[in-house]
Amino acid sequence: MSRKKLVVLTGAGVSAESGIRTFRDSNGLWENHDVMEVASPDGWRKNRTLVLEFYNQRRKQARECQPNAAHLALAALEKHLEVHIITQNVDDLHERAGSSNVLHLHGELNKSQSTVDPKLIYEMDHWEIKEGDKCEKGSQLRPFIVWFGEAVPMMLPAMELTKTADLFLVLGTSLQVYPAASLIDFVPSLTPKYLIDPVRPDIRLDSRLMVIQEKATVGMEKFTELILSQL
Repeated sequence: MSRKKLVVLTGAGVSAESGIRTFRDSNGLWENHDVMEVASPDGWRKNRTLVLEFYNQRRKQARECQPNAAHLALAALEKHLEVHIITQNVDDLHERAGSSNVLHLHGELNKSQSTVDPKLIYEMDHWEIKEGDKCEKGSQLRPFIVWFGEAVPMMLPAMELTKTADLFLVLGTSLQVYPAASLIDFVPSLTPKYLIDPVRPDIRLDSRLMVIQEKATVGMEKFTELILSQL
């Protein structure tokens, strides 16, 4: 008998417990920079050096952080379920915890991208992108991050994956960031839906959405116990 498919949408609250700072907890500032200065095409045009340095420091910090109990719990569920993670996070903590199927909506911190050909993406084995680092077409490399104002190429695959869920879990996000938050609208009508976040979403809750109002690590412990009792 095939295993049930659990599709999980994860957000900043999962990474926060590993020590990675979140946008929503810092009044619209990241490391004291306005988000549009460091995470928009306009910011890149105005001050490329600042943007590169900002992501270099985020990359360096993320490499020093470790997966937490929530990451590890999701990986452990693969023993019982077919688990697919759709993450808004750009770190690789899900992969380092052992999760097999991770779709990154907003890019990946440990990759760089050509500024002239978005299909040219490079794995990074170091934490810096420097001025003068170029792609094979001779153009400056940029972080492989979906910035504000840019399209989210992985939304369509994420929607299609969500439509196939037997179980759907929202973890560490209060469904405020779009278009990612709209994925819950693509869950099949009879599929049980769960949400783990200390902040109760300011939305009209679906009657089939069970809310576990806890931080990610504690919530995943409760969720795992609940799901395994039903298998």
